[in-house]
Amino acid sequence: MKTYEIKNMKDLRSGFGEGLVEAGKQNADVVALSADVTGSVKMDAFANTFPERFVQCGIAEANMVGIAAGLSLSGKIPFVGGFAEFVTGRVYDQIRQVVAYSNKNVKICGSHAGVTLGEDGATHQTMEDIALMKALPNMTVLVPCDANQTYAATLAAMKHDGPVYLRFGRPKMPNFTDEKQEFVIGKAQMLNEGKDVSIIATGHLVWEALEAAKVLEEQGISAEVINIHTIKPLDTEAIINSVKKTGAVVTCEEHLFNGGLGDSVAQTLALNCPTPMEYVAVNDRFGESGTPEQMLVNYNLKANNIVEKVKTVLSRKK
Repeated sequence: MKTYEIKNMKDLRSGFGEGLVEAGKQNADVVALSADVTGSVKMDAFANTFPERFVQCGIAEANMVGIAAGLSLSGKIPFVGGFAEFVTGRVYDQIRQVVAYSNKNVKICGSHAGVTLGEDGATHQTMEDIALMKALPNMTVLVPCDANQTYAATLAAMKHDGPVYLRFGRPKMPNFTDEKQEFVIGKAQMLNEGKDVSIIATGHLVWEALEAAKVLEEQGISAEVINIHTIKPLDTEAIINSVKKTGAVVTCEEHLFNGGLGDSVAQTLALNCPTPMEYVAVNDRFGESGTPEQMLVNYNLKANNIVEKVKTVLSRKK
């Protein structure tokens, strides 16, 4: 199988922060708004580089989204940043009414997503944000897999005309994709071709999927690994083509079973080519406190869990 080397261990929020500065350099209409977590979501470099284009809104996410919507009416490209739980759940009505409904060019950037937020615990972790955001008409949903891809996704969001939800995490994770990559919204990334099973992953679990594929190869199982960095619009063609070849699929995400990548893939397959499928995801639970690694283990989101699900789905394969 194709091998990927870890270039470094880097948090995805740093990729966002660097991408935001670059977006500001490329386009003078880019502005940034923070909900009193500027350093935590790595927006401080933008604030220092472009102080006249940065607005500190305080712990008032709903107000921040309203300000961003207003700025978009004057031709600005606002990036609003905060913890994923608070820039989606706390402010959902405002996003629906003043951003998605009127298709405003606002970029909602949710850091500290998923259980790997870790020690901050259940109130700050979110595993339902993808479900909330992808349900909104006009909303594009991006979930990059590492820091390099988060950088590229930030620039892609800047160039996209319309609402975007960009989801990324807090901890340092394997950084393995190309620094010079092209990020095409709505286009899946084939990481490894295989013939026995399709492993379709997003976010932090893409690396775990690659690790699982290595183990499976040693056991004589050829796994195709696809990175879905765009949940919406979904690359249904890539999914259907892969699954028609392999006849079995496992989806992997740091999100609830309900409403995430797995549900989108299942809907695609139900409508086009019903196929045995298993999920690696959080099973109807809130978060807990623990280190990021402890959380991935506790919620069965590691490579060994993917291997187990692959064997389960292969046992169902006709």
